[in-house]
Amino acid sequence: MIYNFSAGPAVLPEEVLRQAASEMLDWHGSGMSVMEMSHRGPEFMSIMNQAQQDLRDLLAVPANYHILFMQGGAIAENAIVPLNLAGLQQRAQPATLDYVCTGSWSVKSIREAAKYGKVNVAADSAAALASQKLSAIPAPSTWKLSPDAAYLHICANETIDGVEYQFVPQADAPIVADMSSNILSRVINVADYGVIYAGAQKNIGPAGLTIVIVRDDLLGHALPYCPSAFNWKNVAENDSMYNTPPTYAIYIAGLVFQWLKRQGGVAALEKINIAKAALLYDCIDTSRLYENRVRQDCRSRMNIPFFLKDESLNASFLSAARERGLLQLRGHKSVGGMRASIYNAMPLEGVQALVGFMRDFDDEHAVSAH
Repeated sequence: MIYNFSAGPAVLPEEVLRQAASEMLDWHGSGMSVMEMSHRGPEFMSIMNQAQQDLRDLLAVPANYHILFMQGGAIAENAIVPLNLAGLQQRAQPATLDYVCTGSWSVKSIREAAKYGKVNVAADSAAALASQKLSAIPAPSTWKLSPDAAYLHICANETIDGVEYQFVPQADAPIVADMSSNILSRVINVADYGVIYAGAQKNIGPAGLTIVIVRDDLLGHALPYCPSAFNWKNVAENDSMYNTPPTYAIYIAGLVFQWLKRQGGVAALEKINIAKAALLYDCIDTSRLYENRVRQDCRSRMNIPFFLKDESLNASFLSAARERGLLQLRGHKSVGGMRASIYNAMPLEGVQALVGFMRDFDDEHAVSAH
């Protein structure tokens, strides 16, 4: 059995892949593949409308929020967010934009936003925790929020660093959350946020689709130079059809949404995700060879980075893991070590297989780590 622990593009449910394969040449008797359909034809419109409704159901998205299907991934949204929201401040530019920095993706978001407004880094985990050599979210009591910020941006789950919010921040400004790697993995209250965005290729579907959930009152504030195709108001008014949407990625995402419903919805998946993460963290914490460098109250359930105390064993670890059918465990190049991404589509059996291998490897090699 092969288990794929890639951080993204990531594992998809086997049921979804089999259904997509069976429908590849002929979707529901239409005589067309979804890849060949007009995005404005009745066949694809039914696919997209169903996908939007299923996502609204899964997250209990309130009626005063739009669900947008866009392109460009979360990296593009790093620019699209300030382009759409910096105009919320009714004064001369540049607008003040609050950001909390909790890892690598926060850094990228901040750098991009600085092109379109005055970024205030309200809290920086790297600076706050440098002496402790661990990753975490700075205590909210230490955040220095701007009184006139257009919005507060957070990365709800740092895919590279393995840091995840276990609480909802409080702010006077609308909260914008990058949920690329933990959307649909846990129950959330969408109304706690002004904007939620996510690249689909981690917990939803293939690369190419970006989900944006935006409250109605935050539409219509784009800066004058915001490209028309990136203006959320244009996208919302045209039902995500202002330009040709990523049709096949939407189709696969829709199949994933239906699969999630069959599993019992987000609440049911959250229970499984808690169990999977607890199993892997327990293996790391009780081992002699491995360590996780994230403070326990901030540990991600989706992306679990860990390091071998004897890093000369890294290559042997990865080679032996591949022989056991455990793939894509190398950590991100910017931080090194290992990383297991255990999204919704990763079954409990996959984590059990990984833990079994890690314990065997620990037993065989731990002596050399001391």
